[in-house]
Amino acid sequence: MFVFLFTTSRGVIQNSSARRFFLCLKIMIPPPRSITINILHDNTLTDDNRNKFISLVSTYNQLVEFYNVEELCADRIAKIHECFPEIDKSHFSIAMFYRFFIPHILPAKIEKAVYLDADIIVNLDINELWQIEMGNNPLAVVLEVDQGASPKEASRMCYDGIVKEENYFNSGVLVMNLEVLRKEDDNISKGMKFIGEHPKYHLADQEILNYCFETRTFKLPVKFNRLIKNDRINGNFSVGKEIYHYAGNKFALGFNLDDSYNRLWWNYFIQTQWFSVETLDKILKGTQDSMLPFSVPSDKERVFIVDEEHADQIEKNFFVRYEEEIIIVDLENEDWLEYLISLMENGRDKRIFFIGIPNISSMLNKFGFWEDKHFFDVSSFYSPMWANRTNRHNLILSL
Repeated sequence: MFVFLFTTSRGVIQNSSARRFFLCLKIMIPPPRSITINILHDNTLTDDNRNKFISLVSTYNQLVEFYNVEELCADRIAKIHECFPEIDKSHFSIAMFYRFFIPHILPAKIEKAVYLDADIIVNLDINELWQIEMGNNPLAVVLEVDQGASPKEASRMCYDGIVKEENYFNSGVLVMNLEVLRKEDDNISKGMKFIGEHPKYHLADQEILNYCFETRTFKLPVKFNRLIKNDRINGNFSVGKEIYHYAGNKFALGFNLDDSYNRLWWNYFIQTQWFSVETLDKILKGTQDSMLPFSVPSDKERVFIVDEEHADQIEKNFFVRYEEEIIIVDLENEDWLEYLISLMENGRDKRIFFIGIPNISSMLNKFGFWEDKHFFDVSSFYSPMWANRTNRHNLILSL
C-alpha cells in the first residue's frame, strides 16, 4: 500500500499564496498495490478543496483520508506557540511544524514514511526512494554540500559551529523512521526550545531537525532532493528522473516554457483538479504581488550594491542608472564587508538595497540583516537563465 500524507497551512489551498503545505508518503507493496492519501489540515480546509482531493485520488482508483491537525494536535501546537510566540506574525506558518506530528498522527502500525515539501515535483518512481534501507537512523536526507552549495549560506548554525557543514541537510525530502521518531519527543522538544531561544536560526523546522539528528542520518543521493536554484545558477537545465525542489528563490517558478523546470511543473499542474481559469488568475496576481518588494516607495531610493565584475550585468538586467543607482564594492579589499555594513546602516531608512554579491546572505545574517526584510539578493540574476533574451522577461521589465 502507498500512503501519501498532505498537511496544509492556513490559506494555502483556498488561494495561491506562498504558504506551504506538505506531503508525506508511506509505502508497502502487498499485491495489489494501492494508495491512500492522508491529508493533514487545519480548520480552513474548504469543502471544495476536500472534494478536489477526493476527485484527484479517485481518478487513479485510490483512497483519501483527512486529519484535522488543529483538533488532533492542539496540545502539541500550543507547545510550539510557547517556543515560537511570534510564529503567527512571521512570514512562516505553523504548518512548517506539521512534519513533527507525523509519527503520532499516523497509526502505530505504520513504521516508515516519506515526507515531501509542497514545492517539490517527484519525477521518478517514488518506490525507488522507499526501497532504500536506512537502518536505525531516524531520517534519510540529502546533504546541502551535495547540492554544490555552501551550508553556511543556508544556515547560521554552520557559521556558529552548532552543526558541521558536512552534516547539514535540507529538510524538504525526508524518509522518516517512525518507530525511532516516536521515541524522540524529548529530544525534539529540546531542539525546539533551543531554536526558539535563538531566533537568528530562522529556518526553524530545518534547524530543529539538524540540531537533533545531525549525526544520525542516512545520506541519500542528491537526485532525491535536487534544488533547482543551484542548477539554474550553474546553468544546468537538464531534467531527468529525479526529485526537484523549487525552494529558496522568489523566481523559482515562471511562465517561460523554454525553461525546463517551469515546463516540468506546469506539465504536472495542468493534470490536477486545480487547473482552471480562476486558478491561473490567482497565479498571475500572485506573480504581480511577488514583485511588490522590488517597488520603491517615493520616499526611498533604489540602490544596487555590486562587485565590479557584475556591475554591467546588473545595469543591463535591471535597467538601472549606473552613476546614480549602482555602488561598486571592491571584493579585493579586506575591509569590503565592513564598508558594505556601513552603507546599509547609514542608508537603513533612506534606501532599498539590492545586493548583487554572490553568497552574501549568510554574511549579512551574521550582522542582523535578513533577505527580503533588510535587503534583496539579486545575484541569482547572474545565472544564464537571465541572460540574453530572458533579460527581457516581464518580471525584469516590471522593475
